[in-house]
Amino acid sequence: MHKIEALEEKLKDALKKKDINIKEVKLTPSNRPDLGDYQYNGALSLAKELKDSPLNIAPKITQIIKDWPEFKEVSIASPGFINLRLSDELLIDFANHSLTNITSNYNLGINKTIFLDYGGPNVAKVLHVGHLRSANIGQALNNLYKAVGAKTISDIHLGDWGRPMGMVILEIKTRYPNLAYFQDDYNGEDVNFNITNEDLLELYPKATAKAKEDECIMEEARQINLELQNKHKGYYALWKKIVQVSLNEIKRLYKDLNVDFDLWEGESDNYEYMNELFTYLYEQKVITTSENAEVIEVKEKTDKKEIPPLILIKSNKAVSYEATDLAAIWERVHKFNLDEICYIVDKRQELHFTQVFRAAKKSHIVKKEKLVFNGFGTMNGPDGKPFKTRDGGVMPLSTLLDKVTEACESRIIKSINQNREAIARIIAVATIKYADLLPFRTTDYNFDIDKFTDLNGKTGPYLLYSCVRMNSLLKKAKEQNINFTNIKVLTSDIERKILITMLDLKKTIKRSYENASLNEICEYLYKIKNLYNNFYAENKILTQKDESIRSSWLALTKLIFDNNKYLLDILGINIPEKM
Repeated sequence: MHKIEALEEKLKDALKKKDINIKEVKLTPSNRPDLGDYQYNGALSLAKELKDSPLNIAPKITQIIKDWPEFKEVSIASPGFINLRLSDELLIDFANHSLTNITSNYNLGINKTIFLDYGGPNVAKVLHVGHLRSANIGQALNNLYKAVGAKTISDIHLGDWGRPMGMVILEIKTRYPNLAYFQDDYNGEDVNFNITNEDLLELYPKATAKAKEDECIMEEARQINLELQNKHKGYYALWKKIVQVSLNEIKRLYKDLNVDFDLWEGESDNYEYMNELFTYLYEQKVITTSENAEVIEVKEKTDKKEIPPLILIKSNKAVSYEATDLAAIWERVHKFNLDEICYIVDKRQELHFTQVFRAAKKSHIVKKEKLVFNGFGTMNGPDGKPFKTRDGGVMPLSTLLDKVTEACESRIIKSINQNREAIARIIAVATIKYADLLPFRTTDYNFDIDKFTDLNGKTGPYLLYSCVRMNSLLKKAKEQNINFTNIKVLTSDIERKILITMLDLKKTIKRSYENASLNEICEYLYKIKNLYNNFYAENKILTQKDESIRSSWLALTKLIFDNNKYLLDILGINIPEKM
C-alpha cells in the first residue's frame, strides 16, 4: 500500500479506537508548506457530528498521532487544520521502495478491459495537423490505462468508406476516363496505374472544391460511394490501391509519433457486419422510416435540446456513417469481452456519438459495456487560426513535423555533429506531443513552434534536456564504480520537497485516469523537473566527499530519472542519448 494511503488507514483505525467513527480519512498536500507537508481537515467535518468546535476536536486528534514515527512535527492552525510534517525516515523508506518497485506509483488495480478507438484518419486525404490530437491523446491514454492495470485493445478505425472516397474516385475517373477500372468489362485484372501520397494531397482538395460548387458532381460522388459499398469491381479495385498508398504513409507518420494500434481496421471492415446488424435491428423493432430514410429514434424525455434520429440508410439507399459506427460497436462487443469502449475524437462530434450510443443501448447491442466519449479541443496556429500552408491549404502533419525538426536542429543541438537529424526528430516529436498533451483534453490551444522549441519553460525540449543530464550523471557514476543502490540520508529541504512531490505521483496518475486527460502528468513532470534542477544546481554530486551523501544523491537522481522516463513513456515521448 502507498505510504499516504497506509497513513490514512492507520489514522482512521486510531480514531475508531477512540470512538470517533469516520467513513474516510484524507491527507492532502499542504497549501502552506511553511506549516507542514500534508494536512488533515477531519476536525472540521467532525465538528457538526460531535457538536463541538474544530479547535477543540483537533487537539484530541493530534494527541493520538503526535508521537507516531511517521511524523516529524504535528501542529494545529485555525480554524482546526492539522498540519503534518513527515519524517525523513518515512520519505527515505518510500523512496527506496519506489526505486525497486517503480510500478507501485502507477498501478491502481484497474481490472477491466478497455477498447480504444482513436486516430480515425480518412484515407482519401493526406494526414494533416487536424489528425494529430486523436492519435496523440488516444495513444497516451492507451499507455496510461495499461500503466494503471487495465487491459487495452486499440483500433485506428480508418475512414476508408464514404463520400470522400467517392469524390476522389470520381476525380480520377474524370481525369482518366479510359482506365480499365471504369469500363463495363473490367473483371478484376491488375491495372498499370500508379497513385502516390502526393497525388492524394492534390486530388482530395480539388475533388472537394468541385463537389461543393456543383450538386450534380456531389450526387455522382454519392452514387460512386453507393456502388463501392456494393463492391463494384472497378471502383473496389481502385479503392484498394488508394487505401494501401494512404495506409503506408499513415503508418510511417504514426510510427514517427510513437503511435501504434492493435487493430488497423476501417469502416469497410465494420461494413462486413452490416447484414447481421440490420437483421438484429429489425428483430428488435427499433427501425422506423422517416423521409425515405431508415432511422432509429434516440430522443429522450429529459433532453433539453433537439436530438435528431440516427440515420441508418439514407434516402438514396446508401449506408450511413452512423450505421458504420453502430456496426463497429456490434463487431467489438461480439469479438471481445469488454468493460468499456472509449472514443477519442473531436468534441464537435459529441452529438453524433450521443446518437450512436443511445441507439446501441436502445437496441441492446451493448449490455454491460460502458460507452465513453472523450472529446478534445482543436489545435490552432500561433495566431489562433487553423494551421494553413502558404497557399492556404490545411498543413500536412508531415510538414509540421519537418518544420519543428528543423527548428530543433537549428536552435537546440547546434554543437552536435553525429546523428543530428535523428536527435532533432526525437526532440521534435517530444515538442509536438508535450505541447499537445499539456492543455486539458477539451481545451483549444495554439501551437507556436518558437515557443514550444524553447529550452526554457514548460516545453518538451526542457524536459528532455533535464533527463539527458540526469542520465549522463548516472552513467558517469557507473563508470567511476560508485555504488548508489538506495537513499541513506536527506541533507536539505529541496530533497524533502522532491520526495514529497514523488508521494503525490500516485494521486496524479489517478486524477489523469479519472479525467482521461494527460495534462496532470505534463504539469507534474514540469514541477518535479524544476525541483530536481534546483537540487542539481545547488550540489556537486559526483565530487561530494561524503560517500553516504554522494550515493544518496545519486540514488535520488535515479529515482527521478526512472519515474520521468516512465511518465514520458506514457506520453509516448522518447529520450535522446544527448542534446
